[in-house]
Amino acid sequence: MRIPAAIRASRRSPLLQVVKSAAATIAAWLLAGLAFPGQLPVFAAIAALLVVQPSVNQSLSKALERSIGVIVGVLVAVALGLLLGSPSWIVLLAIVVAMLVAWVFRASPGTGNQVAISAMLVLALGSSSPEYAFARIAETLIGVVIGIVVNALIVPPVLVAPARRDLGLLGRELAASLDRLAAALPESQTPALLQELMLQVRLLRPMKDAAEASIAAGEESLTLNPRRSAHREDLREMRALLERLSPIVTQTIGMTRAYFDHYDDAIGQEPAVTAIAEQLRRAGHDVRLAVQIADVTPEPETLTSAIPALTAPLVIRPPASGHWILIGSLMEDLRRIRGELLDEV
Repeated sequence: MRIPAAIRASRRSPLLQVVKSAAATIAAWLLAGLAFPGQLPVFAAIAALLVVQPSVNQSLSKALERSIGVIVGVLVAVALGLLLGSPSWIVLLAIVVAMLVAWVFRASPGTGNQVAISAMLVLALGSSSPEYAFARIAETLIGVVIGIVVNALIVPPVLVAPARRDLGLLGRELAASLDRLAAALPESQTPALLQELMLQVRLLRPMKDAAEASIAAGEESLTLNPRRSAHREDLREMRALLERLSPIVTQTIGMTRAYFDHYDDAIGQEPAVTAIAEQLRRAGHDVRLAVQIADVTPEPETLTSAIPALTAPLVIRPPASGHWILIGSLMEDLRRIRGELLDEV
């Protein structure tokens, strides 16, 4: 029986992240235990564990969420304890009231859950006295500070490598898609080959989305990161390259779709098609060159030339009447690809 995907992540967290979380939790437990002897420092340990996130910026967000949730939850528990005493059912009432308070103030799901959990823990583990409530708030802040410090000082995460990998994969597949279309244009195609061509080019969209998400995650990981200066320029170049490649992805998919929709066996006999195929090969070369210059692929392909292959614009004779729609569509998309690669847009 397979473990449901709902309880398993597609990727394992780095071991360093696990070690940092464990170190922050232990340090928070020990320090809070010294500051408030006689009570188990549960709030400090939970806060430190939750605050250690994949980036320093996320740690600060989680710290704010945790701190506000604890403070509001503790205040709810103290208020109910002073009003109603300490019967057992007050714990359930505190959970309900805490959830309603979070809803009234439009708290995020994480903050709302934290309010309810904090109210429950205060009443279940200790006392509703103001002194106990203050100690739990201070204990939480200790855990929050330790979590942030540990995450910021012990090899703060920089998510540049995944962005470089995903962008390199996108560039390589985009160049391959241009080459496949160039090879298909002058040749006769079966329905199965045409369908395969479409299936392959459609992979570009999820790959572009993956590169976009990885670059965004990399940029987010540098926010408030002490190591950001060494990587900021790398991500800026990756973002610029993605902005150049994204329109080419759209044009390549559009060209392949037009070829799929308007194909007939005589299209390969058009002189313009051979010329367009050559331009597509040159565009594929220039995409690989742009990726290589940006240094976003760990194993760059060997290029025949480091000089861009797209030079003069393509000029063709008018096609046969039955093919002018397809030829015109391919030419317009090719013009846009050329403009992106030569920075003419």
